[in-house]
Amino acid sequence: MGWKSIWLFIIVVILTQQGISGDEIRLDQSPAEIKRPGETVKISCKISGFTMTDYLMHWIRQKPGKALEWIGRVYTGGSSRSDYLTYADSMKNHFTMSEDVSQSTQYLEAKSLREEDTAVYYCARETQRLHLMKQLYKN
Repeated sequence: MGWKSIWLFIIVVILTQQGISGDEIRLDQSPAEIKRPGETVKISCKISGFTMTDYLMHWIRQKPGKALEWIGRVYTGGSSRSDYLTYADSMKNHFTMSEDVSQSTQYLEAKSLREEDTAVYYCARETQRLHLMKQLYKN
């Protein structure tokens, strides 16, 4: 496979991921908030341009000057609570993830905020559709 073929393959993959119809994939988060220690914050992530239930959705944070930290993921198609929500061990008693499928919105809530929760928080979409992942794991 020559370089031209490789670049064409990459371009096709990118177009496929974004949708050839021109649909723009968007994850619009609520505005930044300043909170005091002990308070609660609930961050929203409004999804458009794809069907939320077709993908795993993740929450990640980055503290100032530090690497990204994975908080957890939401699997809308999960058949049990343990399938539906998965938290990083260090995050599970501090954060609560939820969603409103009818509004295509994911939420991350933190109660009893601590100074060490100061970070930029991101919602992120899994790159592969769930049905493709299920096929890969089945084989």
